[in-house]
Amino acid sequence: MKEKTPVTINAVVFDAYGTLYDIQSVAAVTEQAFPGYGDIITQIWRIKQLEYTWLRSLMRRYEDFSVVTRDSLAYTLRVLGLSYDATAFDRIMEKYLHLDLYPDASAALASLKGKKLAILSNGSSDMLNALVNNTGLDRVLNATISVDRKRVFKPAPEAYTLIEEILGARPDEVLFVSSNPWDACGAKSFGLNVAWIERVTPQAMAEACIKSDVVPPLTMFKALRTQMDELGVTPDHRIRALSELSGIVRQT
Repeated sequence: MKEKTPVTINAVVFDAYGTLYDIQSVAAVTEQAFPGYGDIITQIWRIKQLEYTWLRSLMRRYEDFSVVTRDSLAYTLRVLGLSYDATAFDRIMEKYLHLDLYPDASAALASLKGKKLAILSNGSSDMLNALVNNTGLDRVLNATISVDRKRVFKPAPEAYTLIEEILGARPDEVLFVSSNPWDACGAKSFGLNVAWIERVTPQAMAEACIKSDVVPPLTMFKALRTQMDELGVTPDHRIRALSELSGIVRQT
C-alpha cells in the first residue's frame, strides 16, 4: 500500500468569536447598562445568536451577522423583561467592534510568521473589518474572510470553501483553529486539519456546580457550548491555548 505523503501546513485560519476574541468581554458593558443582569444577558445573547445563524441557514433566509446579533440581543432583553432605549442598545452592540483579544492571541499569531494567516468567521464583513482594525490584527493577517460571500453560516460546507478560494490553500494544507465545537466539527467534516481549543474542562464546570446549589448562568452556558459535540467527527488536535499552535505547525 502506498504511504500517504505528509502535507505541509501552509495556512492557519482562525475562527474569530471565542477563539481569538473573548466574547465574554461584552459582560462589562451589559452589566453597566443593566446592573445585576450582565452575566445572564451575555449567555442568552450568545446562545440565541448561534441559534439564529443555524436557523437562518436552514430556512435559507440569510441576514448578515450584524442583523443576527441585533435580533438576538433584542430577544434577550425582551425575555428578561428589561426596558432599554436606542442609546443603551447601540452602546452594547458597539462592544462587538471592540472585543478583547485573548491574552495569548497576538503572540500566537507572531509565532506563525511565514504562514498565511486568516480569519474565517460568521461575522459580517463590516463587523470583522472594524474589529480587526481596532485590535491591530490587520497588520498580521493576510485575509479577513466573512461568510457573507456565500450567504450561509458555518458549519455549512460552502462557508469553508472560501479558504481555498481566497488563500489558494487546499484543505489538507490548512490548519483551522476554533474554540467552538460545532465549528471544529464542521471544519473537520469539510476536510480541513483542525485544532480545537478546549478553554473550559468538564472538571472546571463540575467544581463550579459543587460550589453552589444553583448552577450559575456562565456554567450552564459552558456546559451547552464549550464541550466537543457528538457528531461523528473529532478534531486532529485538542489544545488548551493558542500558544500550542506553533508546535503543531512545526511538526507538519
